[in-house]
Amino acid sequence: MRTAYSVETVRAAERELMARLPEGALMQRAAAGLAAACADVLGRVYGSRVVLLVGSGDNGGDALYAGARLARRGAGVRAVLLAPGRAHAGGLAALRRAGGSVVEAGASGVRLVEQADLVVDGIVGIGGKGGLREEAVPLAEAARRGRGAVVAVDLPSGVDADTGEVRGAAVRADVTVTFGAYKPGLLIDPAREYAGVVRFVDIGLELGLGGATAGAAQVEALQHADVARLLPVPAAESDKYRRGVVGIAAGSARYPGAAVLAVAGALRGGAGAVRYVGPAGGAVLARHPETLVSERGPARAGRVQAWVVGPGAGDDAATVGEVLAADVPVLIDADGLRLAEVGAVRGRGARGVPTLMTPHAGEAAALLGVERDVVESGRLAAARELAGRYGAAVLLKGSTTVVAEAGGGGAVRVNPTGTPWLATAGSGDVLSGLGGSLLAAGLSAVDAGSVAAYLHGLAGRFAAEGAPVSAEDVAGRIPEAWRSVVRAPAARG
Repeated sequence: MRTAYSVETVRAAERELMARLPEGALMQRAAAGLAAACADVLGRVYGSRVVLLVGSGDNGGDALYAGARLARRGAGVRAVLLAPGRAHAGGLAALRRAGGSVVEAGASGVRLVEQADLVVDGIVGIGGKGGLREEAVPLAEAARRGRGAVVAVDLPSGVDADTGEVRGAAVRADVTVTFGAYKPGLLIDPAREYAGVVRFVDIGLELGLGGATAGAAQVEALQHADVARLLPVPAAESDKYRRGVVGIAAGSARYPGAAVLAVAGALRGGAGAVRYVGPAGGAVLARHPETLVSERGPARAGRVQAWVVGPGAGDDAATVGEVLAADVPVLIDADGLRLAEVGAVRGRGARGVPTLMTPHAGEAAALLGVERDVVESGRLAAARELAGRYGAAVLLKGSTTVVAEAGGGGAVRVNPTGTPWLATAGSGDVLSGLGGSLLAAGLSAVDAGSVAAYLHGLAGRFAAEGAPVSAEDVAGRIPEAWRSVVRAPAARG
């Protein structure tokens, strides 16, 4: 599992490690990793033109020491100083000894950036808040339009390390070299988009291992092996009921397709059987004849281990209320989110019955009473606030899908799979059915949401292969995604 830690936790771990190391040793470790990454990006170091964008903090020092290493290998290295009087003295001396030179920010610095083969962003460290300062903006813009690759030191300057927010101008990197620990902003949009490819350099920080600096991870990202361990696998004595039955209360006369797609996702999600309740039974049976269809309402449909309610439900508040009264896990999506009463959802949590809400940014904004861009720019905060308000786990869909546990505490799961082609009508219905099936198979709300998002994202990639896809295409590739996870070498151990 990939874990990301807050700036406060990383800083504490750095202080603890520096107390045990010779002075400057930690920065040299970071600089060595940064220089190696820069060399990989360049391919040929000798004769290349490298420009360092150097601020007043330790990131600037890392850039200067890395620049000195590149200069010793024959690169022409120039450092553009944004705060000449506060640049790292040791790093500056090392660069000059290696044959590098310095200039101050201004028109000459912009020209150097535009002509460079490689630009190293060491303007602001992980403690920076808000966008770039005015004097740094022309350099960031020059790096973006220039011909050279951009490598960010630890985090692109101008993005928020803890939240992934971008509140102004920021550097757009092709590669980000991060030290010691992933930072939440590297895994969450919009900041993730600015980071490019993230390369991790181990500098010896002790995080998550106990001890004085054992701060909890703020963000987690599952990998193939983690998902493989969570997937439900039938035992020899399993039958369809022991594997779990998921109920789907979805669809309407206006939106029968939502029911069909939710059932499609559910049938591929690991439960042994799918019960459908609603007005689209004919359409569901025509496409999925193995579905158990009932016209008697959720309470009289028969035994289920979990419910999915809301996709395409229109204004059927009675069905939503009936499902929420059930003492089994429930996934609420789409219209169900609008129709679910806060008190009814919180009451489920008080009874110890899991609930998973799966809004997209627009639905989350409506539930929180804010504008959509507030949710999209602060996905972590929005997911946590919803989870706290409703006492339910929340899967917030989007360019970065995040899953927060009920109450909003603990680490938020960030989904690393997916493709922009998944932004298509009905894709969320498939995800809901898949997540509900995993709930019925026995996964917790957070695990069901995380695994469903992971498989759904993989299925989307497999279906798209660079071209548009339909929700039906995505549902059809879920088994392939499942197999790819369990067959991966790391998953097999």
